[in-house]
Amino acid sequence: TKADDVPLDVRVKQHEEVLDMGLSHPGGLDPATTVMAIWPAPMVYAGPTEVEFHAKSRRSAGASYFVVGRDPAGMKGSMEAVAHKDDDLYDGNHGRYVLQNSPGIGGMKMLSFVKVMYDIKDNEMKIPEPDRKEDFISISGTLMRLLARRGAVPCPERIPTDLEEANCIPKGFMVPKGWEVVVDYYKNAGDAERFIPWSRPLVEPYTDSRTSSEGRFGSTSFQLKHRDYDSLWHDVALRPGNDEKIINLVTEIPMFMTAKMELQKESRHNVISQDHNKDGSPRYYTYGTPFFNYGLIPKTWEDPNVKSSEGNGGDNDPLDVMEFGSEVLAMGSITPCRVLGSLELIDEGETDHKILCIAMTDKDADRIHNMEDLERVKPGTLDRLLDWLKRYKTSDGKEENRLASDTPKTVSQALDIIDETHDRWRILCGHSTSSSSVSSKAADFWLRSPGCRGD
Repeated sequence: TKADDVPLDVRVKQHEEVLDMGLSHPGGLDPATTVMAIWPAPMVYAGPTEVEFHAKSRRSAGASYFVVGRDPAGMKGSMEAVAHKDDDLYDGNHGRYVLQNSPGIGGMKMLSFVKVMYDIKDNEMKIPEPDRKEDFISISGTLMRLLARRGAVPCPERIPTDLEEANCIPKGFMVPKGWEVVVDYYKNAGDAERFIPWSRPLVEPYTDSRTSSEGRFGSTSFQLKHRDYDSLWHDVALRPGNDEKIINLVTEIPMFMTAKMELQKESRHNVISQDHNKDGSPRYYTYGTPFFNYGLIPKTWEDPNVKSSEGNGGDNDPLDVMEFGSEVLAMGSITPCRVLGSLELIDEGETDHKILCIAMTDKDADRIHNMEDLERVKPGTLDRLLDWLKRYKTSDGKEENRLASDTPKTVSQALDIIDETHDRWRILCGHSTSSSSVSSKAADFWLRSPGCRGD
């Protein structure tokens, strides 16, 4: 599904009403012979490849049949095109054509889904009959959403030809309570806390056992705090021991998680919660699925007053870390991690260093000591990382990010960056005798933990 589709929980409630109605309504289904199963899969590929993914993943789960329609998860064109501006890149039938010729589909049977219309004679959805076209009304998804937003009521016995003008829905189009569910959603879709976002499972996040949380994961009300530390930013040690190459990684976003979680610099105890978009909705990565664990190095700060050679100031955050082991690290966990190098991202005019590391608990940690080792043990990691860092915002309609260099800095250079940002953190917390001023952008930071400016 896509971001503007009906959320998963609303669809489930709607289908439950269809089953509860049974065969007493033309839009109902027999609960004795119908099984409702959920296969939530956020759109990853789009186009015919998306259709193949859905078919093959279901086949792997044991499905014998697959309903394939005309829409191949269409990819929109561009208004910058020389010809056919903003046309879909694929024909509506391309997904079906590719799937039928796929060598990997095996014995799965394809059930073609054709366009159906509403028959005003018997109040059922069906394939229109050519000899009585005047008896059929087209109810597109666009029209359905419009009527739902307007709170359309059931039509009178004599169904009008213009449903939009009459603001009514034919009685056989959908079971009554199912339609009420859809209307309720579209009339209240702006309430981000009320509905579970599209194709996001209602699950508890993978968090460290030493943390506690409140609020619902997947909403901006979720907050996570460590039980042993007032602040994961200010109170956790920079390093677990004396080896300068081993730092502590505080995981904010476990591998494969698309929810954009981050430590809140301004919030009491610097809790970890979900970032939000400009409209207040929870923010998610939309450029595929992160293949790394993501977090921060405690007791570091990228000071906006410190300018790079290109004149870019720090991004005003703790130093970011990307970990490339094989295991998912729990949100809020503290993991010793060997520094392998770093990349300098230029993100909307700010310097945003990314420290690259391997968890000391990883099965390959003894074999990986720098970026060259990482490429030898895990070939292609750097190319995937460069692609991600440059393009992960493009799926939200933003420009590509820029890197100061596609070649990672050495371990020694990365350690210098860590030490410099640690020194800036010391100034921020008043632990340094340096006369350097603190950026005004830090004025609202919560710094009252024992490790910083606590009483």
